Amino acid sequence: MASRPPLGNRLASRVRLDHRPPVAVGVAVQLVSVAAATAAIYPLKQVARVESLAVVYLPAVLLVSTIWGLWAGLGTSLLSSAAYNWFHLPPVGRFTVADSRNWVGLAAFTVVAVVSSTIAEIARGRAAEAELRRAEADLAATLSRELLAGTDTAHSLGGAAHRLAIALDLPSAAIELGAVDPDGRRRALPLRDGEGTQIATLLVPRTLPAEVSGRLATRIVPTLAAIIAIALRRDQLQAEAVETASLRRSDDVKTALLRAVSHDLRTPLTAIVAAGHALGSRSLTDEDRDELSEAVVAEGERLAALVEKLLDLSRLQAGRAEPRRELVAVEEIVLAAVQGLPRAGDVRISIEPGIPDLRADPAQLERAIANLLENAARYSDTVAVNARSSGGRVLISVVDHGPGIEPAQRERIFEPFYRGPQAATGAWSGSGLGLAIARGFVEAAGGTITVDSLPGQGTSFVVTLPLDEAAPAEELPRSELTAEPR
Repeated sequence: MASRPPLGNRLASRVRLDHRPPVAVGVAVQLVSVAAATAAIYPLKQVARVESLAVVYLPAVLLVSTIWGLWAGLGTSLLSSAAYNWFHLPPVGRFTVADSRNWVGLAAFTVVAVVSSTIAEIARGRAAEAELRRAEADLAATLSRELLAGTDTAHSLGGAAHRLAIALDLPSAAIELGAVDPDGRRRALPLRDGEGTQIATLLVPRTLPAEVSGRLATRIVPTLAAIIAIALRRDQLQAEAVETASLRRSDDVKTALLRAVSHDLRTPLTAIVAAGHALGSRSLTDEDRDELSEAVVAEGERLAALVEKLLDLSRLQAGRAEPRRELVAVEEIVLAAVQGLPRAGDVRISIEPGIPDLRADPAQLERAIANLLENAARYSDTVAVNARSSGGRVLISVVDHGPGIEPAQRERIFEPFYRGPQAATGAWSGSGLGLAIARGFVEAAGGTITVDSLPGQGTSFVVTLPLDEAAPAEELPRSELTAEPR
């Protein structure tokens, strides 16, 4: 809704059809100009016939006609004729004409005065119409900038209505998308597109001058409807462009998935197939067979873990990873994640006593912590896991002493299939899925993951989870644990 602005802020280009000075001023100008013309004829009689001096009154007639209109010009014509007759045509001092030829001159003067007044009125009307058209063109340009410069048409309608109210000097105006019913105070003017479909509604006060109502119906409404139709079409094209960009990103993800699958799945499959063929050889010793069997199991577990990660990522991206919340102890989650760690190493656990239970999906939370541990163990032989409560939250940190992460990479590492520069060199391997899955499961539980790292000194991932206030605190039997993963 746009309210009428203060008088000092109204547009200077606003046009009214009546710019005439007051009528009293016009009457005074009539009397003064006719008196001046009458007085000017006296000296002119010395050089010209009085019958030819009626043209002296024409400037007064034209002046009054141009400024005050046709009827004022006609009044000036009659007043000029009367003054000319009374003061200069014989018999002087009487409204009679002794010579009949003077009647012809007086009639011709009146016709010329009427024609001059009419032409002046027509010229003035056309000038006012031209100025009105210019003001409407300015208004159309202003509305176009208001509606087309923004990113969303719906949010630009308020500003457009405000400018429309200023330009037309309306008490109020509003523009709403779709069809809106009128009420007791407002008229509803439909705005239609080129196909005749109502796309918006202009709401204005019911009590408007006929002149303004006519301009709205015949001039403003069609222009405003065309501009809004263009703006809505622009919104549609932008939405289609965003959708196209999303599809392109989806294709990029699919391409990255195919690359990851072609490499990370092929490697364990190749090892399994090669070991399977080798096991069929009769020349193998029992020790060789045990070694190949262990390789098949290890590569099979690696393949199963990758498939599990792909399934987790698929559920997260499809929005189907809805957590099944239940009360779970932080210690149980951490120990289960550590015990499932496939990479050998030293994992030190420190859990603050008395941490209340969390209300979360234990399987998802365990996989999130396990992925963080697997990532840390990939870069460091020693990993520390700390858990504590603070301010109604549980903070679980996973700290390693690896090469660290550059600031520019700290957000990208959570993107699916992204591998840092260290992974690109081949020094450390990974699918690029673990951190993305960890963030997805933690956010599904209502928490966050932050990363703090010093290049060359190590990295700390901090999982922050909200506490369930109804969950009772439970004393843990120990605060320092050391786990040996498989």
